[in-house]
Amino acid sequence: MTDELTPETPDEDEQPIKQRKNGLYPGVSDELAESMKSGWADTELHDLQPIEQAPNAARRRAALSARFPGERLVIPAGNLKTRSNDTEYDFRASTEYVYLTGDQTDDSVLVLEPRAAGAEGHDATVYRLPRSDRENGEFWLNGMGELWVGRRNSLRESEVLLGVPCKDVRELPEALTEATGPVRVVRGHDAGIEAALADKVTAERDEELRVHLSEARVIKDEFEIGELQKAVDSTVRGFEDVVKVLDKAEATSERYIEGTFFLRARVEGNDVGYGSICAAGPHATTLHWVRNNGEVRSGDLLLLDAGVETNSLYTADVTRTLPINGRYTDLQRKIYDAVYEAQEAGIAAVRPGAKYRDFHDAAQRVLAEKLVAWGLVEGPVERVLELALQRRWTLHGTGHMLGLDVHDCAAARTEAYVNGTLEPGMVLTVEPGLYFQADDLTVPEEYRGIGVRIEDDILVTEDGNRNLSAGLPRRSDEVESWMAGLLAE
Repeated sequence: MTDELTPETPDEDEQPIKQRKNGLYPGVSDELAESMKSGWADTELHDLQPIEQAPNAARRRAALSARFPGERLVIPAGNLKTRSNDTEYDFRASTEYVYLTGDQTDDSVLVLEPRAAGAEGHDATVYRLPRSDRENGEFWLNGMGELWVGRRNSLRESEVLLGVPCKDVRELPEALTEATGPVRVVRGHDAGIEAALADKVTAERDEELRVHLSEARVIKDEFEIGELQKAVDSTVRGFEDVVKVLDKAEATSERYIEGTFFLRARVEGNDVGYGSICAAGPHATTLHWVRNNGEVRSGDLLLLDAGVETNSLYTADVTRTLPINGRYTDLQRKIYDAVYEAQEAGIAAVRPGAKYRDFHDAAQRVLAEKLVAWGLVEGPVERVLELALQRRWTLHGTGHMLGLDVHDCAAARTEAYVNGTLEPGMVLTVEPGLYFQADDLTVPEEYRGIGVRIEDDILVTEDGNRNLSAGLPRRSDEVESWMAGLLAE
């Protein structure tokens, strides 16, 4: 990475003169300043069309407006975060902002301004940075100027793309400071915006806004379902990529698997939707193993939990547990088939009108039955379920909502989510697992270090469900045949 231009600092007495003469930073000569102002072509884009999700975002804003009449609503995209010294993490706009605009630009803010008394609804405005100013030198002397980080859309271009009026975000803090009337803001993304509203908002009211936006995402529209299917399809191809390079992973480490999947995610989407879990051998028993620095050995299992995030930021979340050499051992197959049976029961319980918890309960019952049958825990099964003793080996709930966040709708109220009822348009994961830690003395030695999870992304339909990730085989014999075919290519 190149360093920024650092002009030679002139004598202290000369600095104020330079600043007054050309309005730039100290140390920039008049000649250089004038040269950098001129000779640039007009690059305004005139043939733009609205982004695909613009109509969907407009409907979402209208629903939000109806929920909070007469109140000013402020939804920031967020700011860049420092990774180290003068480098930043890749920017990922806040889920709430993306959901309501389709935009992903850092430092931007959506404001829904209530209309004048007697008029219903809100007027939406997106505040964002305009093109870099070449007159004052921001274009080339500021580290966030376009010469350094690339062109950004003009305010006019943004209006066309988003279908929303756009203004300069640098004017917003003062406008918010002077604003009157009730205000709510989505917190945690832009400290400057929150500071401007400090005496106008309360944590309780702001949390109501965040919760509402979380619950609004529970039902996906057709655009969202299409994006999730696109994410899953790319994820399926990413899993195929991994199988084809397992020999190279054996020669290196789990990082080869991580890098292989990441390539697919970046080529076909925006990124991975979360840190890929590439857990080989006993690492598969660690629920969120993301270090991915362990050995990959023939005869062990690979638990791969990964998802491609589309360019619109919807993510897949799929897990398969694969025999690294292409064949399950008898014990691996027994454990895998038990998890498969549990997942089948869980998926069968996903249908409109069912309680959200039903699929978890169905899968957990199967796993409890297996643990009792294997003699790992004393029955009866009802006792095991009541005491949740199987949690030593199942560790987690059987699924979660999926969408713009891998654990979507997380701020929703309990009654609207885990105590709620399934409806068409919901997308959730079904992902039972069994994990026997390498140091667990309560199980036979041969079980220790084996972890299995199978996870698919399930859409609730009008008459049942659809497995969006059905393109990846699940049954143990199908997995082996699938892997054999890929390795033979």
